[in-house]
Amino acid sequence: MTEPPERKLEQLRVDRPADGVVVVTLDQADRRNAMSPPMTRSWTGVMAELRADRSVRCVVVTGAGTAFCAGGELGWLASDPSAGVDGLRDRMLPFYRNWLSIRELEVPTIAAINGPAIGAGLCLALAADLRYAAEDAPLSMPFTGLGMHPGMAATWLVPSIAGLGVATELLLTGRSVTGAEAVPLGLVNRAFSAADLLPAVLELAGSIAAKAPIATRLTKAALAAGGHATIEAALQWEALAQPITLATRDFQEGLAAVRDKRAPRFTGN
Repeated sequence: MTEPPERKLEQLRVDRPADGVVVVTLDQADRRNAMSPPMTRSWTGVMAELRADRSVRCVVVTGAGTAFCAGGELGWLASDPSAGVDGLRDRMLPFYRNWLSIRELEVPTIAAINGPAIGAGLCLALAADLRYAAEDAPLSMPFTGLGMHPGMAATWLVPSIAGLGVATELLLTGRSVTGAEAVPLGLVNRAFSAADLLPAVLELAGSIAAKAPIATRLTKAALAAGGHATIEAALQWEALAQPITLATRDFQEGLAAVRDKRAPRFTGN
């Protein structure tokens, strides 16, 4: 199911291929899905709508054509060099926060990296909960080679996901790794052939969407920012979060499904 025709989105496409699953496609293939001002506005509005939509259970982000995302549109980044540091900061901080708003979704998010993910484009993928890549998709952080400091939380996202050693190498050298090479580095969860990537991701998204929504959202919250700082913090959280789910109708449905040897039908209640 595609969004209604009266809905106008610039350089972005939203589809609902299965119950609870939303696919957001960066749709500027001729520019390798670079993050332009129109795309940024569309993205910001869509993220706000998804946050408020309780029917959403899993969100997939991918790119149109052969690229995932080439990062910030260079013409926009370089459009006002005379703005001064304060003026440029006032442009960049909202840009970062708008694109990283995917982290504010309470439901699981997946980046399907179908092609090049460069700079801020790779940051967007790293902001998702799970990442799956085409085996030959180039992933890189070429900021310093362009004469700029990394942005869009690259200096937090890469070390938090892949470790400081990998982050230091990738951010200082700008070297590109393929989707297949990114798996052992911890940047992506798994790599697939280009043809198999989206079907595999949609199957996984459907599996996540079929799980109990309240339990899934609370589990995502528990894992936010790398999980709990201590085992005691984890125990305290779980001693509250697990009873919340034990009191739901979905828990009774899960037990009934096991008893009846059938797939559960969770409603989020």
